[in-house]
Amino acid sequence: MASKEETGTPEPTLGVRQILQRELVIALKQIRRPASGLFIAGVAAGINVSVGALLMGMAVTFSGGFSSPLIQRFVLANVATVGFIVVIIGQTELFTAHVMLGVLPVIDRRASLGDLGRLWGIVYVANLLGCTGFAGFIAIAGPALGIFTPAAANTLVSALLPLSWWAIVLSGIIAGWLMGLATWLVAAGRDTAGQVLLIWMITGIIGFGPFHHALLGTTEVLSAMFLGQGITLGEFGHFLVWTTIGNAVGGTVFVALLNYGQAIKAGDPGDIEVDPESLGKS
Repeated sequence: MASKEETGTPEPTLGVRQILQRELVIALKQIRRPASGLFIAGVAAGINVSVGALLMGMAVTFSGGFSSPLIQRFVLANVATVGFIVVIIGQTELFTAHVMLGVLPVIDRRASLGDLGRLWGIVYVANLLGCTGFAGFIAIAGPALGIFTPAAANTLVSALLPLSWWAIVLSGIIAGWLMGLATWLVAAGRDTAGQVLLIWMITGIIGFGPFHHALLGTTEVLSAMFLGQGITLGEFGHFLVWTTIGNAVGGTVFVALLNYGQAIKAGDPGDIEVDPESLGKS
């Protein structure tokens, strides 16, 4: 009998329970991964997502001033997605992307809250270290190469810092929801090109907002601080704490819990089968 590929018949779309099964396998692999592997992947993700911040600064620097706020937001949104694409397709561990899936095994009773805390803690710290290191690199190389000026850094952070805590939380919830949604939809993708398109469509909204993303924003804020734009540690802390809370709520409640509930609507939580051999060893 001819295969679907030979006959040209498209494969059926994955059901929501099949997507959940894939996500559970990924999340369980993360939870069972050695701390050293998580940490290295977390640092790599912090560096990778920071590429988006570098490109945003370059776009502002080279533009010489956008003709309208709409054009500025559109350009920055499109270049910011590059970092998210590299992180998600490369499967490095970003707190707001892959790691947020760690909630799924907990609510499916396959992992404990302690397992989730270990996963989140290691990756979050590693992400921040990667972002901080890259922000330092931008502060040194940017002005020297003429690709990222202090004025450009100030332009980027002006959309993130002068907001009240509750506004930052709300913005962070949207960003966390979008990141979780992107990783969920990527699990349904059947080829890399389609996955890249999905990531570009969803995460581009974060840059267009701009909505508060704890790691991309960390690179933007610290770059401005290192470039002498008068950003204080208190301002950075205000941004980071409330953004992280918002991202966690958005990714956990609006993606993990709702999608999980949708997936098990027709059955009990325990009937999602995960083949132990598919988890492998990290």
